[in-house]
Amino acid sequence: MSNRVNSPPGLADYINVLKPKETGLLVYIGACTALVAASVTQVSFPLCTFILTVAAITLGSAGANGLTNYLDRDVDARMKRTCSRALPSGRINPPRKALPLIITCILGGLVLAWLLSPVCFAIGLVGIVLSGVWRKTAACTYFGIIAGSAPVLIGWYGVSGQASVELLPVLFFCLIAAWTPLHVWTLMLANREDYEQAGIRYFPLTWKAGDVIRILAILSFVLTLISVLIYFLSGEFHWLYLAACSVLSVLMIGASLRLLFSPTSRNAWSVYKYTAFPYLGIIFIAMVIDRWLL
Repeated sequence: MSNRVNSPPGLADYINVLKPKETGLLVYIGACTALVAASVTQVSFPLCTFILTVAAITLGSAGANGLTNYLDRDVDARMKRTCSRALPSGRINPPRKALPLIITCILGGLVLAWLLSPVCFAIGLVGIVLSGVWRKTAACTYFGIIAGSAPVLIGWYGVSGQASVELLPVLFFCLIAAWTPLHVWTLMLANREDYEQAGIRYFPLTWKAGDVIRILAILSFVLTLISVLIYFLSGEFHWLYLAACSVLSVLMIGASLRLLFSPTSRNAWSVYKYTAFPYLGIIFIAMVIDRWLL
């Protein structure tokens, strides 16, 4: 049951609906990808295009996260981890009061993406649709891979101006595809009882924890392989990126193996926290520094 409050919602409550931490991470990796794309494909830095690209990613990501927050509000109200959010807690009541902001962000992001290119618009539209359907089902992780990759792909195609399939953005997509289950499933394992008491019954919660953890350990090696292939196959990076991804990969494998041999909620939470920062945060900024300073 959510705790209803009588005080009117403030600006912070509406910002809370847009999941600022999750949105910030998506904007961060999208902006980093845009900077890499500018370095790889452009003779001079396209400042206006870069700003437009980051704005499109920001609005689209905020709108998509706001949409998932709105759709999940009833389930979130039954979970300790999420019941204090603005919608399930009742700080914004009725919840539909948040819809104008969510819709404005979604439409604004799509309009800006269209101004960049039809390719960016299509990527943004697919990402938003997939982030809003099949919520709280086994499919949400797999569709979440595509939705989570949208900022990276828009960052690349928005700045590069290309329309064809290119190797580097494909490798970035593969990186996110291997990273997403590590990030999402460890969160679910760390809060397994919370999910189950809220009535959520889908993979990986329907499997034995040990079986899921073995898959996660394998994925940590897959993630390492992809991060290294970005260096060797693209030919666009130098020693700094290779060193950064190597250290991060060793730490990721170490955290996953620690979870494998000691399958506790605490170790699952440690892997979850590590996947966002430092792993994803450092590996993308390492790409930027490598491309622009070396």
